[in-house]
Amino acid sequence: MMATKFPILIVDDEEYNLIAFRATFRKDYDIHIAKNGIEAMDIMRTNEIGMVITDQRMPKMTGVELLEKILPEFPDAIRIIITGYSDIEAIITAINNGQIFRYITKPWDEIELKMTIENARKLYNLQINNKKLIKELHQKLIEQERTLKLFQKYVPEIIVSKTLGESEDSIFEGENRNVAVLFCDIRGFTQMSEKMNPREIVSFLNKYYSVMSEIINKHNGHVTQFVGDEIFATFGAPVNHPENEKNSTYCALEMIQNLPKLIMDCDINFYIGIGINAGEVVTGNLGSEDRIIYGVTGDTVNTGKRIEMLTKNKRNCVLISETVYEKVKDVVKTTLLSPQKVKGKKNPLIVYKLLNRL
Repeated sequence: MMATKFPILIVDDEEYNLIAFRATFRKDYDIHIAKNGIEAMDIMRTNEIGMVITDQRMPKMTGVELLEKILPEFPDAIRIIITGYSDIEAIITAINNGQIFRYITKPWDEIELKMTIENARKLYNLQINNKKLIKELHQKLIEQERTLKLFQKYVPEIIVSKTLGESEDSIFEGENRNVAVLFCDIRGFTQMSEKMNPREIVSFLNKYYSVMSEIINKHNGHVTQFVGDEIFATFGAPVNHPENEKNSTYCALEMIQNLPKLIMDCDINFYIGIGINAGEVVTGNLGSEDRIIYGVTGDTVNTGKRIEMLTKNKRNCVLISETVYEKVKDVVKTTLLSPQKVKGKKNPLIVYKLLNRL
């Protein structure tokens, strides 16, 4: 199938010039003709026109006036004017204003005009292709922005930004940090879930996670992981903040305080247990080349989980380690429990029950 010829509109009040132009260029281009500016506008509104070539001196509307008129409505069309020497000053002004691509003096030379048309045609095609590429690029940017926002629901923005700034070799390099870790677990969730269908479980967990995550964020914490009904949060990673221990204990107390409203909204009665520890951890990306997650590892994390497990038979209880206690003893009220033996620890743990803020 033959390619569509490039469409050109020639405007001239002298019919002889229109006939001569069409006879000369109809073999290579799709030629449209008009005797005045009004006819030209009608043709442009009903046909795709890539180039307008107009005589300057015409009754009612000059060539420059016509090209000025079509500019807002048809900005992509290449505009060329044919004129006598007496009009050159006005034409040059129009060129400087960006309204005209080029002017050709009468009588026009066929070879020169053909070269001018070809150069203009290439410019037109380049403009159209560029606009198409820009539109496609804009659409891709919108899609990437949407994908990034969706991705940040799985991986926080700070981690995405940090990872994108790292080299492929350093992406798995860990970093030592002093943080506070908080584990929060729903007591008796297995028994609860047996009385609920899968949709009800998901709906409940989404409400629960939303409320608790908002509280964690409020106290400069970061939800590192949701595991079933368990929330694992860190304070001090991936973003450093002062007073990690204080932030984590205040967060835990607010989580307990919000339970009655959450229970009412969900129409489900449940209890939680929270364990908090503080110390050095290794933070960074964990996994393989196929799949990675942001992780926090170390004995501090393991001990924090063991402390949370001590709340198993206690309703809405928050237990903190001795390390945390030493940092917050002046701002919270606590009760010292008897030394607690936990799995994986040779010596019993010293833990405190967190009661309220002072």
